[in-house]
Amino acid sequence: MSIVKINAITVPADSGDELGRRFAAHGGSMAGVAGFEGFELLQPTDGRTQWLVLTRWADEESYGAWRSSQDFARSHGGGPAGEGERPRPVGTASELWSYTVAVAQA
Repeated sequence: MSIVKINAITVPADSGDELGRRFAAHGGSMAGVAGFEGFELLQPTDGRTQWLVLTRWADEESYGAWRSSQDFARSHGGGPAGEGERPRPVGTASELWSYTVAVAQA
């Protein structure tokens, strides 16, 4: 059964569009990552400031392997940025939530 990881990122109201642009710019970057099943960026519609990055994984081991990979480090500011400076973070805080799928419907 899949596992779900949700990164709840607190984003100032005037920075949400930038967060969306940054994620869109990296579309497809998870292709080929072992155990990765899907991704969604959820934008709040009720005045909240927390955006949710929802990922689905085959198992905890696959997620852990990605978290300890160079690809993860690079995509989260821990590796070479290439040319130019890395952009400043958009979020002011984040919290990781972990779930298993209890019931699924298609």
